[in-house]
Amino acid sequence: MTSEHIHDVLIIGSGAAGLTLALQLPAHLSVAVLSKGELTSGSTWLAQGGIAAVLDAGDTTQAHYADTMIAGADLSRQQAVEYTVTQGTRSVQWLIEQGVPFTREDSHLHLTQEGGHSHRRIIHAADATGRAVQETLIQQAQSASNITLFENCIAVDLITREKLRLASNRCVGAYVLDSMSGEVKLFRAGQVVLATGGASKAYLYTSNSDGASGDGIAMAWRSGARVANMEFNQFHPTCLYHPQAKSFLVSEAVRGEGGHLLLPDGERFMLRFDERGELAPRDIVARAIDHEMKRLGCDCLYLDISHKPADFIKGHFPTIYTKCLELGIDITRQPIPIVPAAHYTCGGIVTDIRGRSDIPGLYAIGETAFTGLHGANRLASNSLLECLVFASAVATDIAASQTISPDRSIRVPAWDASQVTDSDEDVIISHNWEELRRFMWDYVGIVRTNKRLQRAKHRVDLLQQEITEYYSNYRVTRDLLELRNLALVSDLIIRSAMQRTESRGLHYTLDYPDLAPEARDTILTPVNYEWPDQVH
Repeated sequence: MTSEHIHDVLIIGSGAAGLTLALQLPAHLSVAVLSKGELTSGSTWLAQGGIAAVLDAGDTTQAHYADTMIAGADLSRQQAVEYTVTQGTRSVQWLIEQGVPFTREDSHLHLTQEGGHSHRRIIHAADATGRAVQETLIQQAQSASNITLFENCIAVDLITREKLRLASNRCVGAYVLDSMSGEVKLFRAGQVVLATGGASKAYLYTSNSDGASGDGIAMAWRSGARVANMEFNQFHPTCLYHPQAKSFLVSEAVRGEGGHLLLPDGERFMLRFDERGELAPRDIVARAIDHEMKRLGCDCLYLDISHKPADFIKGHFPTIYTKCLELGIDITRQPIPIVPAAHYTCGGIVTDIRGRSDIPGLYAIGETAFTGLHGANRLASNSLLECLVFASAVATDIAASQTISPDRSIRVPAWDASQVTDSDEDVIISHNWEELRRFMWDYVGIVRTNKRLQRAKHRVDLLQQEITEYYSNYRVTRDLLELRNLALVSDLIIRSAMQRTESRGLHYTLDYPDLAPEARDTILTPVNYEWPDQVH
């Protein structure tokens, strides 16, 4: 018998977006928050740089707006950008009130500068901002009587009235796999929120956590929601290149505080690509590094901050200093070997300014959503800001909603696993996973061509056929669910890239190197979506 949980609000995702929403909802609402792994396992925990907001008297929201629009390559939506930057100060103040220990100098909040910003406006907690934010939000959520936190629970699929063959479509819950017990549980709710992060795990090299598999985007698509701008995958320019370092990011703030990007011979090169040098937006820097690596045939380039005083480096970048030192790299004396890595999904589930998706009762916030804020390239440190701002917007919208409590009169069938068996071929999952991430890196990476995209499309079509057959015959596992979701999202990325016949922001193609006269979003609409095979 499938376990059933009933709450007013179901939040799928436990990062900055999900926990901020849970804490800002009215205290009389029953809230469930699902974490795919442990509460500390998501991408928020890994965020180093900080949060962009106007906190200095010499800065303005107009300047933050302009920087965001420029970085977005004229594709950011004005309403989303205006709303986000004007709500930034209030959102950061809320975090301070929660107890986040932001770095201070002489009793004042220390602000740093990152690529694409015209002012120092990045508030941070040394070089481990995400961890400081996440730890604080977890503590607050654990002490809230109306919030229940569920760890090691991965959503399988959303439940909608349309899937139940009922009129007036609405999201009413989700099937959720308890990874520890193997049981698929039923979660019912009046409002469902996707805060599941991005899909950077589609690529061979990524700075993200293991959970960045596009789950929310895939589930929303299968339920009939539109997605947009999936071709814009941000590659962070500087991930640590070392055989013992997996997905370790070297913060943008290192360049913001004067770090130099170097070729293997010690030559600086960024000024040949952009007059802003190391402080150019991420898409430009990543493409420049990729170009130089391919031109020289080298495995990595270097980021050097060693010209700064050792105490300055250790004080500003303790996490990076310690990690590198563990690997035999003293960044006070040596440059850091770096490579670009998939970092952020700028597209996602189409939402309005209140976080509402196409499906009533279903919201999306954070990296899984497409609000229009990031356009063709995300400005550094606008990601955590977006999580905070739109979590607050959704909290306000849900509080004002006339439909909060779940409709208990709807009969929702239990998850039926009677026709499936335990797999004895799990090796297929690992092989398919490796193939997917390899061809996405090779064919749908920093530089693309029509031929590469066509090859990727052919391979992802075959892969999805295999995964669908496997999914229909075997019990679901976390690895299988993530592979299924990531293959679908990769297909959406490829299809979106094939539709964009220009080079803009993060999408650069050798076949169309110029900008199109008009900036347009790439919006995909599901045509066919079916009830999961294992539900009858």
